[in-house]
Amino acid sequence: MLKCLVIDDEPLAREGIAGYVNDIDFLELIGTCENPLDAIGIMEKGQIDLLFLDIQMPKINGLDFLKSLQDPPLVIITTAYPSFALEGFQLAVLDYLVKPITFQRLLEAANKAKSQFNLLQQKPANSSTDHFFIKQENKFEKIRLEELFFVESMQNYIQLHTSRGKFTTLLTLKNIKSELPDQGFLQVHKSYIVAISKIDSVEGNQVVIGEHKIPISRSNREKVMDLVVNGKLIKK
Repeated sequence: MLKCLVIDDEPLAREGIAGYVNDIDFLELIGTCENPLDAIGIMEKGQIDLLFLDIQMPKINGLDFLKSLQDPPLVIITTAYPSFALEGFQLAVLDYLVKPITFQRLLEAANKAKSQFNLLQQKPANSSTDHFFIKQENKFEKIRLEELFFVESMQNYIQLHTSRGKFTTLLTLKNIKSELPDQGFLQVHKSYIVAISKIDSVEGNQVVIGEHKIPISRSNREKVMDLVVNGKLIKK
């Protein structure tokens, strides 16, 4: 069962999507929200596997909300505005549904989500390996974990900073995070994953790796201090 959350400021649209979700046997409706800010509390309480997300909403639009999530669930966009489709797919959404949405069209999108969810469940998290490959222009580049300093998100691209230089590829930070072992790498910001062993210092709200100063988000600072400094700090 995929646990679902519907976010839409239009009551009729919200109720309609929720009704469709309740009619699909492999989906479980956890809740509905009229704006993304209300959704944050629900998402913090438990795992949400799939978001049905509107775009044009008060306070914050759906795409900006999606960009703010450090580890977003699977996302299906539901909107009256087809003009945002390219930006949505650049954010790796599964599907883009334009209102009015039929049950058949939503079911097709839900089946995509089910297939992707099952694929992610079957893949061993942080599988043991010392390298991975990325596609760079017309070749496949081998990246060894021991040479990787940090990964930087650049919207629909990522840049890998290594001892051999920088490599840019068309992937998301979420894609690369699944290939990195938790014990060696840490996401310090929505746009950065760093190699813990390569951190030279922690200065305020930044980690320093060589000449690079990488921001630490407020929500990650305690984790950074626990994993990098605490337990290794020599005290008087």
